[in-house]
Amino acid sequence: MTSLPAQPASEPADAPAADTGDRQQRRPTLRSDLRASIPDGLIALVVTAAVFALLYARIRAETSSTVSVMPFMADEGEFWMYFLSQAFGWSALLWAWITVVLGLLLSGSRPSWLRLPGQRLERLHRTTSLNTIALIAAHALLFAAQLVRSDTARWYSAIGTAFVETLVPGGYDSGTGQLAIPLGQAALYLAIPLGLLFYVRHRIGPRTWRVLHRFVIAVYVLSVWHTLLYGTNVWYDGWFRTAIWLLQLPIAALLLLRLLQPARRSEKLRGPRTHTGSPAGWALRLGGRIAVAGTIAALLAAVISGNDGGRTMPPEDTSSSHNEHG
Repeated sequence: MTSLPAQPASEPADAPAADTGDRQQRRPTLRSDLRASIPDGLIALVVTAAVFALLYARIRAETSSTVSVMPFMADEGEFWMYFLSQAFGWSALLWAWITVVLGLLLSGSRPSWLRLPGQRLERLHRTTSLNTIALIAAHALLFAAQLVRSDTARWYSAIGTAFVETLVPGGYDSGTGQLAIPLGQAALYLAIPLGLLFYVRHRIGPRTWRVLHRFVIAVYVLSVWHTLLYGTNVWYDGWFRTAIWLLQLPIAALLLLRLLQPARRSEKLRGPRTHTGSPAGWALRLGGRIAVAGTIAALLAAVISGNDGGRTMPPEDTSSSHNEHG
């Protein structure tokens, strides 16, 4: 569920050759960013702990929609790892949202009200990205741990089953998990390489890295889709599910602004006759802008109408949606 480091501030084209070594020393490294991500990571853990406490309290009070979907989950002592996995999933989605917003602010025309220096904003974007990956991984591992805990088979068989259901696309064959789990897996498997490629961009070339980095928005979309399909906290109609939809509007608006007012002149959409690239490239740029504008309209329609895919009542047979493993 995640977004990843944005392109660093461009270096002067006329910089002296003698400064090459200094620039390489200033180049962000994975080790330095991991150290810098510690404060941000501690905040993420505090947020996760708060979410877990809220989920646990709601389970004990039997006011959580998770219990209505899966009544056996009322045993909070047995399924605490599942609730902790949920908490990590929510904090991962929040950190992914923050990371995407920071990335869009960096890659487009910087708004005048944004007071943070570009270099500091870039570093914050990178650290939140690394922590997003860590939070997603914790979410998946705790889900697998709960599967092992709930499995009555021998330990090696339980671990094998949990590995397949958690990490192998198509391995989870119950209800909405048949689609939702692979979406989450795809988000994780795309997030890791797309994030770490930033640290070898000087080897693959900045242009290649920029092209690959644009797929980060797909990682975020997959994460939100996974949440709306499988998150029992947002299964039913209500303010919480509506809030998730509303939170997508700033990202869609920033993305549209980024496309309409790109930082690079080469990315501006001119008339088809004055476009310097191929007609297919011009059509692709235009199609992207129309698609994002249409997404904004669809989000507004879903929020205003209330038809956002939520369920209106608990299903009579919850086994068709979630099995004992959650």
